[in-house]
Amino acid sequence: MSQAILQQILNQLDLLEPEELQELNQAIKEHFRNQEQAQRTRFHTELLNSGLVKQIKQASSKGQTERRFIQVQGKPVSETIIEERL
Repeated sequence: MSQAILQQILNQLDLLEPEELQELNQAIKEHFRNQEQAQRTRFHTELLNSGLVKQIKQASSKGQTERRFIQVQGKPVSETIIEERL
C-alpha cells in the first residue's frame, strides 16, 4: 500500500462515527486473524510435507482463565521457600 493511500485512510478516520470505528476495528482484527491462520496452515503443511513431523495436534480450545491476585498474611512466600531450603 502506498503511503498516500494510507494517509487518505487515516485522514478519513475523523469522519467516522464511533460505531463505524468499532466495526472497522473488528474488520481489521478479523483480517489479521485470517492471515495468521493461513500462515499457520502453510507452516504446518510444510512441516508435514518435509517429514519433520507426522501429525499436527490441534491446540486446546479452552481459553485461559483470568488469574486474580490474592492478599497473603504473614511473611512473603519467597522468605518461606528460602527458610525451608535451609
